[in-house]
Amino acid sequence: MSKSSSQLFIHYDPNQLQLLPPSLDSLISSDHPVRLVSQVIDQIDLSEVIGQYKGGGRPSYHPRMLLKVIVYGYLRNVYSSRKLETAIDENIHFMWLAGGNRPDHHSINRFRSERLKGVVKSVFSQIVLLLHEQGQLDIKLLYTDGTKLEANANRYSFVWGKRIKNSRERISSQLEELWSYAQQVAKEELMDTRPCDFEQLDPKAVAQTIEQIDQALKQAPEADKKKSPEG
Repeated sequence: MSKSSSQLFIHYDPNQLQLLPPSLDSLISSDHPVRLVSQVIDQIDLSEVIGQYKGGGRPSYHPRMLLKVIVYGYLRNVYSSRKLETAIDENIHFMWLAGGNRPDHHSINRFRSERLKGVVKSVFSQIVLLLHEQGQLDIKLLYTDGTKLEANANRYSFVWGKRIKNSRERISSQLEELWSYAQQVAKEELMDTRPCDFEQLDPKAVAQTIEQIDQALKQAPEADKKKSPEG
């Protein structure tokens, strides 16, 4: 246990129960772009996509929900179905879009590879153009240490909050390259059957690590005292 201190801290208890837990909707600002993505896709006619589903069997994830997750993921420069699965578990914006559903990466990738065909590309492009024209989004070349990345794969990145004016033709050309990259990622992931679950950690190893960290924290102040010059 740590020694008592007169220092005051804001109360912190991650296990504290709340009588009225906040909804995800209340945690997202009214002008956040994720709402626009959701609003647009809510109004799209998906009858052709829904018509591909046969009745009976196990219930399927709603195509509108999956489409929202994929399109918003692309807008956040997330193309991997595994990373999208993680985002749904950890990111409130993706949680909100998923509406409490937790599709795994196999479900996400099969949906975009088999059900959507050219639908995602059209929806995605139109939303990008809309956000760009509203001054909320720009597509920029990726740079590393001042040097432009020459690789064709994933050479562009979406940047939020920019008001840079580019022609629709230029954006459309950039989107074509981004789309090719996204399609390549999806194709490769279809062949990846590795599980995505975390392995159970060894309690003894965890306890040992905590003990080592505690020892290091205790020794750090002493080491600093030895290094500091005498006053």
